[in-house]
Amino acid sequence: MEFESANPSIIRSIKQRDLLNTWLRLYAREQKLPRLEEYQPARLADETPDLVYYTVDDTQPPRLTIQSDGTRMSSAYGHTGKGRYLHEYLPSKLVDVVMPVYYECIARGLPVYTISNIDDIYGRIVAYERMLLPFSEAGKVTHVLASLKTISEDGGFEIKNLMRGNDSLPTPKLRAIIDRDLFHRAPGRISPSDVIEFN
Repeated sequence: MEFESANPSIIRSIKQRDLLNTWLRLYAREQKLPRLEEYQPARLADETPDLVYYTVDDTQPPRLTIQSDGTRMSSAYGHTGKGRYLHEYLPSKLVDVVMPVYYECIARGLPVYTISNIDDIYGRIVAYERMLLPFSEAGKVTHVLASLKTISEDGGFEIKNLMRGNDSLPTPKLRAIIDRDLFHRAPGRISPSDVIEFN
């Protein structure tokens, strides 16, 4: 599975960008992965329905255990997955599509961002935007936080069984590893070199 190299500006969702910026601030201090306990974005509770936490077993391939279940994604997959391995929770047809994205995040120790299109049960196209953030203890990736957004240009869509109710696989539109400009740039700041003087 190919991933393009990208910088943080590739993230479309403002809320996902906020989550990434908090991660970047922690990463930039020592150029190493933050611990999950350090990660305290503002208004995190507002994002809980779209977040899933995983612990990572140091195996080959890594095994990810679902530690929480965003309510929207529980609806999309048809049932809760807390306490289960991700590869066992996923519908079998999605394992080879989804797991390599998580493996890339763990192997590289960097954020990963993907966009796929999925049809809901009424045939409306839904964009599924996934951002994965890795966290570490003692140098190894021990946790992954997934922010999962579903958006339809048609407006409303049916999220119930979105990931299970369709015979066709999601259509990948973007797969990116965020490996450039790994620092947080505060918005609205102007450096002296950006100032243009008028005489």
